[in-house]
Amino acid sequence: VKNCLFKCGVKYIQTDGFSVVGCIDCATCPLQGKPPTKKAKVLHKAAWSSKIGTFLYSQGVGQLLNGTMTGQDAVATGFDWDTYLTENGFDAAPVTCFRHVPLYSQWDDVTVGLKVEVLDSDAVLPSKVYWIASIICLAGYKALLRYEGFEDDSSHDFWCNLGTVDIHPIGWCAVNGKLLVPPQSVHQRIKNWKKYLMNRLVGAHTLPVDFYIKMAESMKYPFRQGMHVEVVDRTLVSRTRTAVVDTVIGGRLRLLYEDAGLEAGGEALSDFWCHMWSPLLHPVGWSCKVGHVIKSSDKRVDMSSHPTFRKIYCDSVPHLFKKVRTVYMEGGFFQEGMKLEAIDPLNLGNICVATVRKVLLDGYLMVGLDGVETEDGWFCYHASSHAILPVGFCEKNQIPLTLPAGYDRVTFTWPKYLEETGAIAAPARLFNTDCPGHGFAPGMKLEAVDLMEPRLVCVATVRRCAGRLLLLHFDGWEPEFDQWVDYQSPDIYPVGWCEITGYQLQPPIASEPAPREEAPKKPKLLGKKSMFDYLQHRTLPLALLLAEFLKFIFVRIPILRFIRPLLPASHPRHHSHAIPEKKMVKKKLANLISKNLPPPRARQRSPGSDPSLKAEELGDDSESPFPATPFFCQGLDAPSYRRSSTKTTSQDS
Repeated sequence: VKNCLFKCGVKYIQTDGFSVVGCIDCATCPLQGKPPTKKAKVLHKAAWSSKIGTFLYSQGVGQLLNGTMTGQDAVATGFDWDTYLTENGFDAAPVTCFRHVPLYSQWDDVTVGLKVEVLDSDAVLPSKVYWIASIICLAGYKALLRYEGFEDDSSHDFWCNLGTVDIHPIGWCAVNGKLLVPPQSVHQRIKNWKKYLMNRLVGAHTLPVDFYIKMAESMKYPFRQGMHVEVVDRTLVSRTRTAVVDTVIGGRLRLLYEDAGLEAGGEALSDFWCHMWSPLLHPVGWSCKVGHVIKSSDKRVDMSSHPTFRKIYCDSVPHLFKKVRTVYMEGGFFQEGMKLEAIDPLNLGNICVATVRKVLLDGYLMVGLDGVETEDGWFCYHASSHAILPVGFCEKNQIPLTLPAGYDRVTFTWPKYLEETGAIAAPARLFNTDCPGHGFAPGMKLEAVDLMEPRLVCVATVRRCAGRLLLLHFDGWEPEFDQWVDYQSPDIYPVGWCEITGYQLQPPIASEPAPREEAPKKPKLLGKKSMFDYLQHRTLPLALLLAEFLKFIFVRIPILRFIRPLLPASHPRHHSHAIPEKKMVKKKLANLISKNLPPPRARQRSPGSDPSLKAEELGDDSESPFPATPFFCQGLDAPSYRRSSTKTTSQDS
C-alpha cells in the first residue's frame, strides 16, 4: 500500500505491476491537496454508514403478533427478489411512482449508467476493498450492477439494493481512505487501470454526496409508541375504536385496541395494521367531530400490564395525519339515496352498486352496498376517495359490475335500475376522477399490502390500470384474491422496500421449494465446537484427532494455560528449562480435563438439541444456540403464514 501518486494523501494498492489509484486523478479528487469540505467532513464521520444501518433497522419497537418478523431477521428469511427478477425478466414499477416512500424526491438522480463504488466481493484480501460499478438495470430500489472492466460480459452482474449503505458515490473511497481493487477475475484484462478508469469516468454521473443522509431523514416518522388514535373497527367496519400505537416500521403502524384484552402470555388479543397516511386512521376526537359512530371503551378490560399501555405518550395531533382533499360544496353535494359504484370493503376485488346512506361533516359519507340493508355493512369514505366511483365507471372501463341479488349482468342497465329504485345518480363532478400519468403499467412488479390481512406485505403484479385504479394480483394466488387500489395508495411499495425497512416480505406460494431431505453433514475439524463432537467421529484419522485435541487443551480451556511452561517450547528463552516426565504431564492433563469438561450426559447433546444446554458448558468460544435478534424482534415466533383459500370475512378487513 502506497500513497497517492498525486500527493493528496489517498492510498492505493499495487499488485502484479499495475496500480489502482484511489482518487483516479487529483483533478477529480475530492481533496485536491486542500482541507476537506463540509460535505467531505460529513462523509468522513466515523462509522456514519453503520449509524445509518443501525437507524434503518431500529424502526420497530414492541413485540409483533402472529410471527410477523422485522429487522435483520426479516431480511435474512425474506423473499429473494434477485433470483425472481433474473430468472423471469420482470419489469418493476419505478420508485418515482410511490410518493410516500424514502428517496422518492432523490430518485430522479438515479439512472441507468450511473457509476458507484461498491464492495468488491471477488477480491482475495483480508480487509474490505471496493471497486467501481455501473448500473445496468433498475427495478424499484434494486439495481443490476456490473464491475468496470467486464465491458459487455454479463456473467458477473449482480443485484444490489440502492437503499442500503453498501453503495457509495464516486470519491467515497478517496475521502474515507478505502482501497479500490479490481475483481480477481478481471484484473488481468486491463494493463493500465489508471488510463482505463480515466476514460470511463470522465463525464459520468454518480450518486449525490448526501444521498443516504436524505434517505435517513426521510425515514424519521412522527408517530411514537403509546400515542392514541382512532381507527376503523376490524370487527365492525361501520364504526371506529380508540387504539394505541405499538410499533412503527417504515411508516406502517401496528395498533392495539384499547379494550382488546390480553392473552395468557400478556399479548393483546386484537390489533390492526395500517400506514400512517391511511384514510382509516384519524386523530382522537375525529369521530365526534364528523358524526361517525365510535365504540366506547370497555373500562372493565385492564390493559395496564401490557408494556405499550404502560408507556402512554400522548394523543396524536391532527397535523401528523395526511390532509384530505378540500371539497367545495357550492353547486350541490352528495345527498342521501344517491346511487354510485363503490369498491366492496370486504372483497376488494369487486366493484358494486352502492348508495349514499348518510352524509357526515367535513366531506365524509357513509356508503352501503345495495342488497345489504343493515347498518353494520356501511363504510365511511371521504368525497375524494378513490373507492367511490360515478355511475357507469365499470361499463366505461370494461370492468364487471357486481349487482344486487336478483339482477343479471346481461339485462342490467343503470337508467333502468335508477327508474326502478326511484333514485338519482350522484353527479360525476363530485368524484375524484383526476387521472395524471402515474407511471404504472400492467405487468409491473411491486410489493403490496394484503388489505384483507394488513400485517402482510406480499409480492404483487399490476394486472390492469383503470383511471386512478390499479388491480393488483398477488403472485401465486388465484385471481379471486386480486384487489383494487388507488395509484397513490400508501399500501403499495417499490421492489426492495421491505429489505430497506426490515419488514418481512411474503413470497409467492408457487416459489416455495418442495422440502427435501438434507444430506448428512460431514464433521468439521475447525470451528467453535466442543472437542467431544469430534471424538464421536471414530473414523477420523488419529493424527487429526490428536491435533484437534491439543488445540482444545491449550486454546479452548483457559485454566490449562499455566501448564504450557511444563511442555517443550520453541522460543529460545525456554530451551534451558528441564522437560518433565511424560507420566507427570499426562496425569495433570487428565485431572484438569475431568474438572473442566461437561458431565457425560451433556457431552452427548448438540448445542441446538436442548435449550437447557448453555454455551458456557461447551467452552468459552462455542457458538450460542440462540441467535442474536434486534431488540424489537425478541420473543417472536418464526413466521408460519399461509393464506386460507376460503373467503375472507369482515373480521379480516
